[in-house]
Formats: sequence, structure tokens, C-alpha cells
Amino acid sequence: MEKSEVKEKTHHCLDCKKSFDQLRNLKIHQRIHTGEKPYPCSDCGKSFNQVSSLNAHRYVHTGEKPYHCSECGKSFVQLGALKLHLRIHTGEKPHQCSDCGRSFTQMGALKLHQHIHTGERPYKCSDCGKSYIQKSTLKTHQRVHTGEKPYHCLDCGKSFNRQSHFNIHQRIHTGEKRHHCSDCGKSFNDLSTLQIHQRSHTGVKPYNCSECGKNFIRLGTLKLHQRIHTGEKPHQCLECGKSFSRLDTYRVHQRTHTGEKPYHCLKCDKSFSRQGDLTAHQHIHTGERPYKCSDCGKSYIQKSTLKTHQRVHTGEKPYHCSECGKSFNRQSHFNIHQLIHTREEQHHCLECGKSFNDLSTLQIHQRIHTREEQHHCSDCGKSFNDLSTLQIHQRIHTGEEQHHCSGLWEEF
Repeated sequence: MEKSEVKEKTHHCLDCKKSFDQLRNLKIHQRIHTGEKPYPCSDCGKSFNQVSSLNAHRYVHTGEKPYHCSECGKSFVQLGALKLHLRIHTGEKPHQCSDCGRSFTQMGALKLHQHIHTGERPYKCSDCGKSYIQKSTLKTHQRVHTGEKPYHCLDCGKSFNRQSHFNIHQRIHTGEKRHHCSDCGKSFNDLSTLQIHQRSHTGVKPYNCSECGKNFIRLGTLKLHQRIHTGEKPHQCLECGKSFSRLDTYRVHQRTHTGEKPYHCLKCDKSFSRQGDLTAHQHIHTGERPYKCSDCGKSYIQKSTLKTHQRVHTGEKPYHCSECGKSFNRQSHFNIHQLIHTREEQHHCLECGKSFNDLSTLQIHQRIHTREEQHHCSDCGKSFNDLSTLQIHQRIHTGEEQHHCSGLWEEF
């Protein structure tokens, strides 16, 4: 049997110069340019330029997926979608990029990829000016401005602006964690989260900051880090005007105004506005001090406290006063020092009107009026307004005299 001859394409589109071997195919194609869609769906009114597209669309209403993959059993509405899917199993990638040689299973994916080489981002947001390679990415982005969240969870009522976020959320209810780490056995809801997690084992940090050379596991973490260099703080508190570079930090800050403390200690019923504060607090009950100084052996409940302590050994003082050039190893000490230059005394005692630079000093002062004495000596039971006074007092019992002056022991 002889091979059929390749038909000559004698029918040409005057709009885009595309050619066809049959007149009816040209007429169907021309509807792209005219916008004609003569085939409406009787269920929802949506119209199509081809009867085959209408027939495929009807499966949306019937739920029917007549095309099944013999390899994995997955079903599809359209035969073309099944054929593209089969390339996952065969490994076929017929569409190759002429710039870098990378291959793709779909022509559409190749065209999107080529924008990387050309730098073209043809889809621009009319609200904020951001540009995107894909039209679908622009549409998803625009929901940030419209507030639209079209994906609704029937289990808990939560809504999402992205299909991917909705799919991941649903696994919370099903308990499904399909992706397992071969190194530690930990399971994840989605493949991308597993791949990011695996970098903790491999040490790969593929995202590099061009300003300071620091590397990151996640692209999102790099973008947040870059705001240190740009000074960008896009999240502003409407209550006090303070701005933040991170959304999570902004949300935690808002709790100072709302008084919300969603993290509760099961041991003593104390509540906290941040998860990290609760975790650190729980070490008080367990006695655990997991962060140890390699220089002197001192242990701390919080990692941040250890880092601050280590500056005693390194001599690092990263907080510099632009007014007088003095440097500090603690942010809190630097903040209090700055008030000397501004003469700002923000914290006022309602009982006697006295003002203080910092809140902690005001709180200690207020105990004079309330007679509150929080710090008790375990040796003699005597109570003190502040911890430092108690510590000085305890030297009476321990015999400790720490400050040496001019050859004599002098206790301060």
C-alpha cells in the first residue's frame, strides 16, 4: 500500500498568512480573527468557534472523562489532553528550544520558555504595572487587587485565590501526604515542598543575593532578604503607621493592637502572640536550655539570646548611633540610647506623672505605687521590685563580691 501524498496547502489566511489544505479548515481558523463563536453551550451559554470544542466543553457539566491513560488510569475530557499526558510516560519531548536545547512536551510550554531568552513579559497588570510571561499568571495575580478567591473548601469554608493553594489545603482534611523524603522519611502534601525540604539534606542553596552573596534554599526567602538592601517595607499598619518588610511580621505586630494571643501554654494557661514565644516559654516548665555557648558553656532558652550573648566574646557591636558614633551589642540598648538624643520620654506614670525612656523602667517604677514585689529571695524570703536588685542582694548569702576596685573588694 502506497503512502498517501502530502496535500498541498492552497488556502491561505489573509490575516496571518497561515495555510490550509482544506477550505473548511481555513474558515474555522478565520474565526480566531473575527471572534465568531457560533456554537453556544445550552447549559451555561458559553460559546465556541468549533463544534469539537463545544463537545469537549459539555463534559464539564456531565463530569464525563472518556479518555483513559492505560499506564496510570488517569482520565481526560479531551483526546488531545490524553495524548499530551502520555508523553509523561514515554518521555517524549518533541519541542526543542533553539537557544539552549531544552525540550518540552508541549509547544505552548516551549513558547513560554522562549520568553526567558527574549526577556519578553507581554502580560501587564493595569493596577500595579507588574508584567508576566503567562496570561494565566497575570489573571491569578489580579486577584490580589480584586480580592477574588474562587476556590472554596467545602469542609471548612476557607477560600483561596489559587487552585494550587486550594489543592494543597484539601490534603489537610484528607490527611494525604503523598510525597516522602527518602533521607528522613518526612512526608509532604505536595512535590514542590518535598523538593525544597530535600535541600536541607543536600545543602543546596540555589538562590543567590547579588548584593551580598548570601545564598538561600527558597526563592521567596531570597526576595524577602533583598528588601534589607532595597529598604522596601510594603506592609503598613493602619493603626500606628509602622511598616514591615514581611507579611508575617506585620500580622504578628497587629496583635499588639488587637491584644490577640492565639498561642496558649497547656501547663500554666499563659498566652502569647507568637509561636516562638510560646516555644521559648515552654522551656521554663521543662528546664530545657537547648542553646549552648561554645566559648563559655552558658546555656539559653532562645537561640536569639545565645546570639546576643556571643557578642560578649566576639566584641561585635552591630548597632551604631549616627548622632555620636557609639555602638551597642543589643538592639534594645541602642533604642534606649537614641532617646538621649531625641530627649523623647514616651512612657508616663499615670500615678505621679513621671516619664521614662523605656517601658521596662516605667514598669519597675510602677511597683512603688502598687507595692508589687515580684522577685523573691529563696534564702530569706525578702522581695524586690526588680531582678537586678534581687541578684545584688543574693550576694549576701553567697558571699560573692564581684567588683574589684583599687585593691579592695567593693560590692555595687
